[in-house]
Amino acid sequence: MPDTTVRIPREAKERLATIAAGEGLSLRVYLVRLADTLLTPRERAERAEQARAALHRWTGYALSPGEERSLDEDLDRRLTQADSPL
Repeated sequence: MPDTTVRIPREAKERLATIAAGEGLSLRVYLVRLADTLLTPRERAERAEQARAALHRWTGYALSPGEERSLDEDLDRRLTQADSPL
């Protein structure tokens, strides 16, 4: 597979190179490993659907779209509170 050049700010490249070196890796190897561990939005959506289907099969539990929205809003609210300084 041919390599490619990606233009990023120097500070970002230096930070990534420092992180990679701290793990004993070259920047190239670090970025390849990083790409292998992250999911695309489509992959995340597919996994979420698989998890919902498995939960329904195992327990019969299935949220309606409204219930899912309500829980998402509650989670967002809690995360905002946890992120706010005291």
